[in-house]
Amino acid sequence: MRRTIFLLIATLGACAPPAETPPSLAPRAAEAIDPRVPVVRPMNDRPVDAVLAGRLADLVTQAHGGDSGFQSKAEAAQRLAAAAGPPQSESWIAAQEALSAAIEARAPTATALGDIDALGADKLQSQGGLAPADLAAIRSAGDEVGGLDQRQAEVIKAIQRRLGS
Repeated sequence: MRRTIFLLIATLGACAPPAETPPSLAPRAAEAIDPRVPVVRPMNDRPVDAVLAGRLADLVTQAHGGDSGFQSKAEAAQRLAAAAGPPQSESWIAAQEALSAAIEARAPTATALGDIDALGADKLQSQGGLAPADLAAIRSAGDEVGGLDQRQAEVIKAIQRRLGS
């Protein structure tokens, strides 16, 4: 009986893993870095991609060109809306037609704004990210064209309020 117990203990001892040094619980070097320390420079601080910059400049130019066309149409619509009679009168219908022309004249600006967004989305998807300079250029163009679009929308709303539509 003693012999079987001894054999059993010896057999189980042979199955034990070899004695290794357990990992240290001392602080690691990475744990000593303060996470609030500012990053000195971005990882990708290259200049704006020339093709992207050119395309953004074209879109901003398109938006400004569309804005000048919109201004003339909006001024005509404002003039006619100020002189418009009651709803369904000839002058009111003429003002509505001028308003429709002004809304249509917003197309170049709205298209440019959508294309800027699409440019950013396409670059983000194809590259898996945007370089900081590219992102700043896209935001800047988007803000500029977005400002034009917002101003145009406010003019349209004011004319619509005046016409009661």
